[in-house]
Amino acid sequence: MSRFSRRRLGAVAGGTAVAAGLGAGTASAGGQRGKGPRPTEVRFNMPGGNNPSIANGVAVGGAVAVYTSSGLGPAAANPSAPAGSPEQYVDLSLFPGGTLPAGVTITEAQAWNTLKRIVDNLTAMGARPQDVITMKCYLKRTPGASDADYAGWNRAYRHFFANVDLGTGKPIPMPIGTTAPVRPSVVNPARPARATTEVAGLAVPGWLIEVEVQATY
Repeated sequence: MSRFSRRRLGAVAGGTAVAAGLGAGTASAGGQRGKGPRPTEVRFNMPGGNNPSIANGVAVGGAVAVYTSSGLGPAAANPSAPAGSPEQYVDLSLFPGGTLPAGVTITEAQAWNTLKRIVDNLTAMGARPQDVITMKCYLKRTPGASDADYAGWNRAYRHFFANVDLGTGKPIPMPIGTTAPVRPSVVNPARPARATTEVAGLAVPGWLIEVEVQATY
């Protein structure tokens, strides 16, 4: 396992833009056993390799300011769909050409909508997607499915998080549905500590996904 502070993670990713995108950090990589983070340090426990999707965990110093969002789901963006249906929460404007790309699932489309709302929520509080340190996602399965659509959620997630190669600092093309990989919607090196859980229901009829995040300043 590897440990990175925000400063070290930026250096591993390479390039000034990537380092700046991860925000300020004060400690070097790693840390002695039993030693917690310094007061202003954000320390990630990262898996090996240059392209993990999430961190194994994150430690935050006591002097670091943290913002916690409420759980957010997709906004109603399709007035032609029946009220309370999953299709009501698909926002076609988020996709190239204003149409749903081939192979995009309803959960994947709702995830794009939800993650766009997360970005807007962070922006309103002076934070950025690059500042996110933890994430919780709740998925509801579509009618008739045997499981929640984890694959669709993960494809959407990678267009907003964990899409910069930590070795080269370059964006990693990501697929949308079954289409060929394209440049991520939000270029972002952050790998938050994340949990994804299937739930029986969500508060808003038609929602298949709800996400909450924590970000540091």
